[in-house]
Amino acid sequence: MDAHANIKNVGRMLDSTHDEVHRQRFVSVLRKKVLVDFAKDMKTVYEKKVAGRHKRRTGKAPKDAREIRRAMLHEPVFEAWSSLRYNAQYMTWWSVQPAVERQLPELIQAAKDAHLANPAGGSLELDNKLHIPGYVSQLDVHQMPGCFQTEFTKDDVAQGAVYFYGTTVFSGGLAHRRGNKGSVGQTIAQYLKHKGFKPKRILDMGCTAGSNTMPYKEIFPQAEVHGIDVGAPCLRFGHARAEAEGHAIHFSQQSAEKTNFPDNYFDLITSSFFFHELSVPATRNVLKECHRILKPGGLVLHMELPPSALTDAYYNFYLDWDAFYNNEPHYEAFRNLDFPKTLVEAGFKKKDLEMIRIPNYATTKPEEFKAVVEGRGQTARRDHGGGAVWFTFGGWKR
Repeated sequence: MDAHANIKNVGRMLDSTHDEVHRQRFVSVLRKKVLVDFAKDMKTVYEKKVAGRHKRRTGKAPKDAREIRRAMLHEPVFEAWSSLRYNAQYMTWWSVQPAVERQLPELIQAAKDAHLANPAGGSLELDNKLHIPGYVSQLDVHQMPGCFQTEFTKDDVAQGAVYFYGTTVFSGGLAHRRGNKGSVGQTIAQYLKHKGFKPKRILDMGCTAGSNTMPYKEIFPQAEVHGIDVGAPCLRFGHARAEAEGHAIHFSQQSAEKTNFPDNYFDLITSSFFFHELSVPATRNVLKECHRILKPGGLVLHMELPPSALTDAYYNFYLDWDAFYNNEPHYEAFRNLDFPKTLVEAGFKKKDLEMIRIPNYATTKPEEFKAVVEGRGQTARRDHGGGAVWFTFGGWKR
């Protein structure tokens, strides 16, 4: 196979065996059942049994997520739900890992070919001396074996491939994320396009394998798009995928806490599900760095899980499960931050802040999406289940 054809094969479905394919489908269905269907049953038990029992014992309803968790901890429904969710998460990665390992030599060669040829005009810059922060290097985030940065062989892309194919399985049962088409990036980019914002230079922080980076290049084809991450295997794989898809994106191995970009460089800085994996000090550093490298008139708009102050106690309990069981120990502390205060401390002015809930573009009726864009109301839907809404926060630099 010639180099060009080899590059084109990156990002296509794995050559999985019959058993592997059906294992992956089973895990997708299981996750949907746990996260949506079984979760509804658990909430019913809480509302009809646990909350009332707590109030009879203490004289008041549980006040916050921690109190609900203590009340639910030994309930059979929570034990069963939590066990299923934990194992479904673990099974996600193991459902694709054998096929990735089997095809790893071909994937590595495709990434090498992409780096040498750059048929779409993108680039890849790696830094083998980069210090990997402890919030990445000291645990397997999302229970993914090896996390984002581990390299098992020369020019490794395994972690990028496992992440890409694994998140396809991870999202396969949820309509708004099926196929790993970068639904967050697509939604934010479409929102900004509808608003008339036309960024010329875009940065996606914590881009991993680039799924949510590529929509920015698709929707703003004239823009110069960059993606940064600390994980070299993810960047190699992401760069090869972008070149295979014809997107000129510039990937570089950097910490978002301190980049090598000059002051006032980007019109738009964004990320997807990134900050909840950082420590609180790191979050503050990243937001300060965003302000430094953002142009006057530019926008920072990060997609994340909503802050606990904006959601009810039970939903906080549901979301914060990951902080205790999914190797995301900073999750709860991040969501407990005062977002406006943290942004102001990073250099943004309070009057220029943005906190917007945007319905998933691909699965939202055009009139509802248009209403949100035009500021005629917010969507009533939640951030999980069949009708996704992406919470975004950030601000303009004036």
